[in-house]
Amino acid sequence: MNRRLFLRAGAGVGAVALLPGCASFLAKVDTPPNLFRLTPKSTFGDDLRPVSWQLVVDQPYAAAAINTARIALMHNPIQIEYYARANWTDRAPDMVQGLIVESFENSGLISSVGRQSAGLRSNFVLLPEVREFQAEYLDGELPVAHIRINVKLIQMPDRVIVANESFDAQTQAVADTVPDVVDAFDAALGKVLKNLVRWTLITGNQYI
Repeated sequence: MNRRLFLRAGAGVGAVALLPGCASFLAKVDTPPNLFRLTPKSTFGDDLRPVSWQLVVDQPYAAAAINTARIALMHNPIQIEYYARANWTDRAPDMVQGLIVESFENSGLISSVGRQSAGLRSNFVLLPEVREFQAEYLDGELPVAHIRINVKLIQMPDRVIVANESFDAQTQAVADTVPDVVDAFDAALGKVLKNLVRWTLITGNQYI
């Protein structure tokens, strides 16, 4: 623990009365957080075939504790905390949405894919729900990045849910430092993205 600082979720911030000139002083000493991002998947195996249909990825749902740019951690199953001075470059659900879209694009196997917010017409909508997105200190000293994303495949234009699946991956960090934890997140998310893209392409073809 001496190598890692963290903040408790929901910790209160006391009100401070500032004298003239104090605000500029605090702005100078306040250290901005280090920003981290994760990467899309680019390899999916050689057994997949191109598809002719189009896909839109909806805005992922996530509980309030992980619907944030802060990097979450857990020491027990009922409390969420956050690493201090370390943030994702975007809120976790927004980052995940972008990485899902990029992973489909990197596959080169789908005719068109984009975000729901772009207002695109498509054959299917993929609705993700980010259910786990934290580093867990539950069974040992080294944290484990745990990611679980549930998705629903919705056929358009009738908006019928034709399939749903959950993708889960856990990767232990090699050391208890934020950069190593982020590397573990990246590895775990890579497994989830690979399986998610494969499942979507194979499943969607069954309904075209």
